[in-house]
Amino acid sequence: MNFDKELDARGLNCPLPILRCKKSLADMPSGQVLKIVATDPGAIKDFQAFSKQTGNELLSSAEAGGEYTFFMKKK
Repeated sequence: MNFDKELDARGLNCPLPILRCKKSLADMPSGQVLKIVATDPGAIKDFQAFSKQTGNELLSSAEAGGEYTFFMKKK
């Protein structure tokens, strides 16, 4: 998937991946896509909830080898 910016949140525990995501999205124009890579298993539910609360679209989420990759489109 194409993305405009990447956020490495590996090794960070809740709520840091969400806070860093929020900060990154704030610096991006509407419609751009942010790729987030995290290692916290709680990030799956966190990013789903964050998407619903903020209106930013969670395009996809996947897990491979203990790493979780999310693609979020800024509203």
